[in-house]
Amino acid sequence: MTTLAVDCMGGDHGPRVTLEACRRFLAHQADAQLLLVGAGDGLRAFQHPRARVVAASEVVAMDDAVEVALRRKKDSSMRVAIQQVKDGHAQAAVSAGNTGALMALARYLLKTVDGIDRPAIASHLPNAKGGATMVLDLGANVDCTEQHLLQFAVMGSALVSALTHVDAPSVGLLNIGEEIIKGSEMIKKAGELLRSAADSGDLNFYGNVEGNDIFKGTTDIVVCDGFVGNVLLKTTEGLATMLGGFLREEFSRNIFSRMAAMAVYPLLSAFKNRVDARKYNGAALLGLRGLVFKSHGSADEFAFEQALNRAYDAARNNLLERVQARIAHARPLLLGSADAVRPMETCSPSS
Repeated sequence: MTTLAVDCMGGDHGPRVTLEACRRFLAHQADAQLLLVGAGDGLRAFQHPRARVVAASEVVAMDDAVEVALRRKKDSSMRVAIQQVKDGHAQAAVSAGNTGALMALARYLLKTVDGIDRPAIASHLPNAKGGATMVLDLGANVDCTEQHLLQFAVMGSALVSALTHVDAPSVGLLNIGEEIIKGSEMIKKAGELLRSAADSGDLNFYGNVEGNDIFKGTTDIVVCDGFVGNVLLKTTEGLATMLGGFLREEFSRNIFSRMAAMAVYPLLSAFKNRVDARKYNGAALLGLRGLVFKSHGSADEFAFEQALNRAYDAARNNLLERVQARIAHARPLLLGSADAVRPMETCSPSS
């Protein structure tokens, strides 16, 4: 059995969404069991032979400061869910709660893997090949060094390898051009480190890529700092919302607009479905000594179930062990990262 600890109280909707998503997940995954963390009548009434409730008396609000989650709310559903992973009762934890608090609690309770300075948020963005490109960091680290980008590349490679069974997934470095002479000094130095990692067999480094390469599917993985990654993620999510609003507006105008909208509706609807952020919900917090997955705070039942599925796949495919093995192999290249640490800033990949 693969066991997941679920923060049922987190996010914008709490148990109303998370419990229904858990019910759907259990119906589709016969070899999974859930620890439902939280309190309330909904959790007590939840009946399933492969689920049990773990009590938690507090909830980390979406606008709580990190220090509130760390120091004041020591019995929060988020903290107790992560504690289940630390204590070995679950292989992964899933939460739709406050991103900054989740990252801080996960880092405090689980610690980082040797050789990794900062955890990174990694998730998929859809591409034109019908698949998805793994992008990291998506908001955990606003200010990065070249060593951090190397660490992200190593961790991202392990994640994609575990989930897709591709031994050497390709890695691109997000830049303003393909040429190695372009970009900031930090990006140029990151390129040098990534090329060194490729020479030593630790990475399959493609080279510099631009923003459109993410959606072309030029590489399996794209690494960037958290500021750029978070802006990229929010822009992508907004595209599907914009398309939905456009179709509704055109259908409501007049008969001619409705006829034109009906003609292009199948194409636009298919595209909207392709870029639907709900299908790709569930971002991994990589670099920790345990698996933690972040769902969008506004996720509905379908989206939260996708986050559960991603955590389940990662646990079942031994993601943690694969990440640790790749980091251990690349450790000679990562040794300088401890000297590059700066205070961590976090921006939320989902509200």
